[in-house]
This record gives sequence, structure tokens and C-alpha cells, in this order.
Amino acid sequence: MLRSPSLRAGCALTALCLAWPAAAQTAAPADTQADGSYHDPRSDIVVTALIPRSQGDILSGTSIVTGEELTRSLRPTIGETLARQPGVSATSFGPNASRPILRGFQGERVRILTDGIGSFDVSNTSVDHAVAINPLTADRIEVLRGPSALLYGSSAIGGVVNVIDSRIPRRVPDEAIHIDAIGTYGSAANERSGSGEIEMPLTENFVVHVDGSYSKTDNLRTGGYILSKPMREIAAASDEEEIQDNARLKGKLANTAAEVWEVAGGFAYIGDGGNLGMSISHSENTYGVPSRLEVAEEHDHDHDHDHEEEGHSHENVTLAMKQTRADLRGEVAVNGGFLDSIRLRAGWADYQHQEIEPSGEVGTTFKNQSMESRLEFVQADRNGWQGASGAQYFTRRFQADGEEKFLPKNQTDQFGLFTLQSLDLGDTRLEAGARYEHTKLQSDPDADLFAEASQRSFNALSGSLGISQAIMPGWRVGLNLSRSERAPSAEELFARGNHAGTQAFELGNPDFGKEKSWGVEGTLRGSGNGYSFSLAAYHNWFSGFIYESVVNDSVCQAANGGAEMEFPCYAYAQADARYYGFEAEASVKLAQVGSYAINIDGVADYVRATIKGNGPAPRIPPLRLLGGIEAQGARLSARAELEHVFEQDRVTDFETPTDSFTMVNASISFKPLAGNDRTTLMLSANNIFDVDARRHASFLKDFAPLAGRDIRLTARISI
Repeated sequence: MLRSPSLRAGCALTALCLAWPAAAQTAAPADTQADGSYHDPRSDIVVTALIPRSQGDILSGTSIVTGEELTRSLRPTIGETLARQPGVSATSFGPNASRPILRGFQGERVRILTDGIGSFDVSNTSVDHAVAINPLTADRIEVLRGPSALLYGSSAIGGVVNVIDSRIPRRVPDEAIHIDAIGTYGSAANERSGSGEIEMPLTENFVVHVDGSYSKTDNLRTGGYILSKPMREIAAASDEEEIQDNARLKGKLANTAAEVWEVAGGFAYIGDGGNLGMSISHSENTYGVPSRLEVAEEHDHDHDHDHEEEGHSHENVTLAMKQTRADLRGEVAVNGGFLDSIRLRAGWADYQHQEIEPSGEVGTTFKNQSMESRLEFVQADRNGWQGASGAQYFTRRFQADGEEKFLPKNQTDQFGLFTLQSLDLGDTRLEAGARYEHTKLQSDPDADLFAEASQRSFNALSGSLGISQAIMPGWRVGLNLSRSERAPSAEELFARGNHAGTQAFELGNPDFGKEKSWGVEGTLRGSGNGYSFSLAAYHNWFSGFIYESVVNDSVCQAANGGAEMEFPCYAYAQADARYYGFEAEASVKLAQVGSYAINIDGVADYVRATIKGNGPAPRIPPLRLLGGIEAQGARLSARAELEHVFEQDRVTDFETPTDSFTMVNASISFKPLAGNDRTTLMLSANNIFDVDARRHASFLKDFAPLAGRDIRLTARISI
């Protein structure tokens, strides 16, 4: 266990909060249907917004994925589950490790949360590391893009993804036992997955919850060649027959099978004055990472290569991940003149994954122990003035041992204070937010990487001011100005070693300063009888922007004691940069045909990013358009959609262009139980025409295309 003074202080805070009387504000009531199912009437309320409010009232781009949309979008990873949302792409490092990308930002600049607290994994460290959150357990997913996300950490300049589950119950079921379950079969990877949960009231105030999930997939079948066109041309020109064979490979993507299971239990006390609950979960995930097929003769043949049926490639590595996690949530109703309630959220996790070579030997072990807690004071509504303020503490102890040890043992401690205040004047609404964050990072001495310990401390101050104005009934225009500061991460400061996941020798800089930015975002939202529209446009100016660039091998050789380079040398650097773009979505009811509403909807997003003196920022998603038409009935609905992703030819020196692609998808859903909207059977066909599709944001896009035609059958049951 972690034994640092900072962690003991955090645990003391959590223990103090646990000792509170179990008096917290009762969760919002749910509408109970005649068949016993239930529906939250506030399904459009964004709880991640600190002050819970409707989606249309938030001064930045926001998405909520729940209900039938979540069922249709559900995939084994959180990145692929959200990839069709406006402003969202995914890292797509094969089918098992895919993290969301928001507005072109990934890694440290996007926070992945579960019910408001971090995921406590190492997915930010490398794109081949999976997020330790299983989408199968999600009740809803909220995506906040822009300045609102900074209230969850100064690093969240891109945004926040918050996966909300029911492991700590929020209500007392009316029935003696409530069951939710979901099962899915997907043809592209022979995916078999299932998840089930039970909530049961023991008394009129005490509820227990148990859940479990299991998923197993085979190697992913793709829609065309494994290698991209530029890589095929290089491989075809090789003198080695085995490498030439790689240029002709199609179909299944080797080493992409996975097996995941998870169990959890929780309980909560929910009384007239409040609620307090906790949960414990354990998950294990064993998955393969697709290798880069060889396209040219290697300069270094000191190691053997596999000669698989699927192609001549570098050794296939399997990751075996496990995490044990504990969570706490409570809320106490104050109902005073100034304060309405006090909320607590805390979590702790012990994470480990091993990278296993084909021989069965463990090449590298990553360990991560983390704890985070948030204490929020929610103000009472006083003539349109609402607000919330609080404190947040986070600590992380990271350690890597083995061949791929590119970071020394290090610890990060953060303490933050934040506030969000809003004033509703009717047609005009004002909002201001601020966050102060103190970050301390320290690395232990390491004979292989750093001979001496290193320590840095940063004080970051971020804030935003916003205004929205009603311009006609149902329509509002908004403007938000933000200033943010971000402390460098341990990876950006202390990296010094070979990283096979990104095929790079990564070199950090322990002398980095803070990353600072100004941002402006404009929004336009409108809705009326049979239509809705949302547009957000943004522009961010950075100073001290931290990025990776290819440098001369001699730079990394000097840091590596003069040893020969196994991979190209990538060094972190700082420079001015700017990001700008937009995301838009709209929905219109075209007609009513009998009991069916005919709706069309569309999404468009675009981002352009430039690093001063270095050209385009790497791995930026191109322009995308997505449109759908749906016949929506009370019990039967059918949908067809088309997604076109444009070519990305604005690339850095170490990238290749990515071709455009067009996917056609369709689905039909049926609610077999009258009055029960949460029990659904769905049949969907994705990438119907089996196209070769690659995401430019992926490190592996030249070696690992997206899934080919995928027929999916999903059953969701709620009783």
C-alpha cells in the first residue's frame, strides 16, 4: 500500500467523511411504470456540470449518451462507444485499447471519470493501455467539452468523459428486487458479452447492489487490407518475400482477442435527509495488442521475429490487467439560507498490468495506486443565483519494472480548490468558474534512468467567464472566455526510455514550465416543435504547449548512455500552438406516418491544430459528417445512418496521410414489453459495405484498420 504522508492525509479526509451521519439529500424521484420499470424524468440533466442543469443551459459543447442510443453505440471500449458523438474521436489502438479524443486533444488533456472520480489506470501513459472502465456497466455517459471541464482538473482542457453507473444506489426500488441485464453478440470479432445487476431494498432506507460482467472476443475481422496504402507500397518494394506477403494481407487483425470480467458490490442508505453509500469492484482484462507488420528490412536483427499465419511482424504482446477499486459517495441536505447541500465523492484503486511476451515471460509490469476525493458545497438558489464550490485531492504512485521501463518510479500529488457561480436574469444568464491547483511531482532515483531524484511543484490557476442570451423563444446564443494553466505530467517530465507501444524512445524534460492557454467558445442552441439544433465553435491559443517531435537519434543516445537506438527518438518540447474548430448537431421531425415519427439528424465536427515552428499537430481528426434517418415508434424503431470521414493530408513529417472513408450503418429495435421502455431487442449492422476505415488519430492507423462489417444483436432487460 501507499505510505506517503499525502495519501494518509487524503485517507484521513475520507475516513472523516465516512463518519458523517447518513444524512444526505434524497435522490430525485423516479417515475415507476406499471410493469415495475423506472425512468428518471431528469434524463437531460447533466450531473457532471457541478451545478446539475439541463443540457441546453451549459455554456459549452455537451453530449449525453443513454437509453437506446447507448445500447446501439455500445462497444468493448469507451473510446469506440463514444466515437460517433460530436467533437469526439478515438485513439483506436486496436479493438481493445481505445480512449476518447475530444476536440483533437488526447492523453493528459482529457479526463476519464467514473461517477466524477478518475479511472485510476495508466491509459494516459500510453495508447496501448486500456481504460479500466467497462462500458457494459454504464447507465449513461456524459461528455463535457470546453471550459466547464476544467472544474474536474486543470489538465482537462479537451474535456471530461464521465461514465455513470449504479454501483452505489441512488434510489430505493419500489419492487422487492430490481434486475437489469444486457447481452451482446458482434460478428466482426465473434464478441460474446453480458452484464447483469441486481438492486434489492433490505429496509425502506437501505439498498444493496451487486453486478457482474463478462466479455470475450476473437481476433477482429477488418474490411480490407491490414496495411494502409503507403505501407503496402513500401512492403511490396522489399527484397524479402515475407515482407512482400504483408502487403497482401487482408481480413483478420492478428493478436486482437480479449477476455474481460468484472464483479462489484455496493450499498447505500437513502433517507429523508440524505444518502451515503460505497462500493467495491474487481476487474481483470487480458487482451492482445496488434503489432506493426514489417514493411522494410530491419536495421537491428538482434531479436527474433514471429512468422505467424497472419503475417511477418514484431513479437505479439498480451497485456494482463487487473484492478481492485473502492468508491464512496454521500450527500447531506443542509437546506439553509446559503447552502443547499454538501456532497462527497471519493475513490481508491490498486492497478497493475503485465505485458507478456509470446514466450510467456513477463516483459514489463506497470503498477499504479491512486486515491481521489472531492468535497462540494452546493449553494441554495437565491433569486436566480446558484453556485457550488469545493476542494479536490488526488494522489498517484506509479511504478514500471522490466524491459519497457521508460519512466522512473514517481508520485503525483494534487490539491485543488474550485468554484462555479451562475446568475439567471431571465433572458440573460451569467456564469463564472475558477480553479486553483497545486501539483507536486517527484521521481525516485533510478540507476537505469535518473541517477538522482527529481522534484517539481506547480501552482496553476484557471478560470472562465460566460454569458448566454435568449434571442427568440427556444433559442440562445452564448460566449465563454477561459484562461487555463496545466502542470506537466510525470510522463512529460521524466520519460527516458524505449516505449514499444508507440515505437519510440521517449525523452521528457524535467525543466518544463506550465502549459498556458487562452480560449474562446461561442454556442448557438435552439429547439422547438419537432426540431433541435446545437453549434459550438472554439479557438484556443497556447503558450508552452507540450508536444512530442522527432529529433536526431544523438539526443536520445546521449540520454541513454550512448546506446544504439531501438526506436526513433521522440523528445517532448514546448512551443506556442493554436487549436480551433467546431461541432454541430441537429434533429428535425419530417413527418408523422401513423404511429411513427420520421426524424432526420446530423453531426458535423472539425478541428485544425498548429504548433508554431513545427507545423501541423500530429494525429488530428479530419472533418467528419454523420447523418441518420429514423422511424421512431412506441415499441418499434428503425434507423439508417451514413458517416463520411474526409481525408487528412495535413500531417507532420512523421505521419502519413489518411484516406477518406464512408460507412453505412443500420439498426432496428423492438420493445417487447408494453410500457417498459428499458427492455429492448436490437439488431444492428455496422460498416455494411465492409469498407477499409482508419482513424487518423490512431498511432496504429497504418497497421490496424477499424472493424469490417459487424452484425450485432443486443438484448437489454429491465424488470
